[in-house]
Amino acid sequence: MLRTAGELKGVTIEAMDGDIGSVQDLYFDDQTWTIRYLVVDTGTWLPGRQVLISPFAFQVVAGASRLRTSLTKDQIKDSPSVDTDRPVDRQREIAFSQYYGYPYYWVGPYRWGDLAYPTLPIAAAPTSAVDEEMLARERESTDPHLRSVRDVTGYYIQATDGDLGHVEDFLVDDETWAIRYCIVDTRNWLPGRKVLVSPEWIQRVSWEDSKVYVDLSKRHIEAAPEFDPSVPLIREHEERLYTHLGRVKYWEREPRAREGKANGKT
Repeated sequence: MLRTAGELKGVTIEAMDGDIGSVQDLYFDDQTWTIRYLVVDTGTWLPGRQVLISPFAFQVVAGASRLRTSLTKDQIKDSPSVDTDRPVDRQREIAFSQYYGYPYYWVGPYRWGDLAYPTLPIAAAPTSAVDEEMLARERESTDPHLRSVRDVTGYYIQATDGDLGHVEDFLVDDETWAIRYCIVDTRNWLPGRKVLVSPEWIQRVSWEDSKVYVDLSKRHIEAAPEFDPSVPLIREHEERLYTHLGRVKYWEREPRAREGKANGKT
C-alpha cells in the first residue's frame, strides 16, 4: 500500500507499554530514496526531545493515525541522542543500529541490507557480518546522506526541456518504506494538475539549488495519466504510467513481501 508522507506526519507512535509521541518528519537516504527513520517528537513524555524510530521497529501498521512498535519506552528513552537540526551522520547511524541490534541497511544486496523488507526476521547482530575496517571508515565519513522529507518538499522538478513544477508530497510504500513517487504539482505549467515522478527517473539532484532533474520531457509528462490525490493509487494507474513512459515496472523486478516472509529471506 502507498501512503503519502503527509499522512504519516502527526501519526502516533506506540511503544509496547504506551504512546511515545507523534511523527514530525521522515528521513530518507538520497541513494535509494528509502525512508530510514521517523523523527518522533516525544511531547510531554520526554519534553524537548526528539527520537529516531527505524522501520525495523514496526510490528504492524494499525491505521492512519497510529503505528505500533516492538520497543519499550525505556529502550527509546535510553537510545542514542540525535540533533535533528544537524545532518545525521554515519557514525550516529552505526551507534543507533548497534544499540537496537538492527542490521546496517547500507551493507548488503537489498534495500535493507541483507533484507528486502524491514519486517523480516533479523538473524544476527549487525557487527557479526560486517568488516570492522569498513565500520571504521564509515565512522570517519562526514558526508550526509539522509535528507528530510520536510526540507525536500517544495523542490523544483526540471524536465529535459523545462520546468515541470514542484514537489508537493511523496508516496511511500508501507512494506519496503521506499519512496515510490514524488507528487508533482504542475500549477505553473498545467494548472490544477498533479503527476507522479519516480525517483528512479531522476538524473541528479542539486541540493544547493533545491532542484531535481529528471530524464523525462514535458511532452511525456503532459500525456501521462493524471494523479488524483483524493483517490488511492491502484496498480492499474501505475501500469498505465509505466507503460506510457516505457519504463521497467518496479513490482516486476523486486522481491515480493509474501515470498520473503514465507522463506524468511529473499
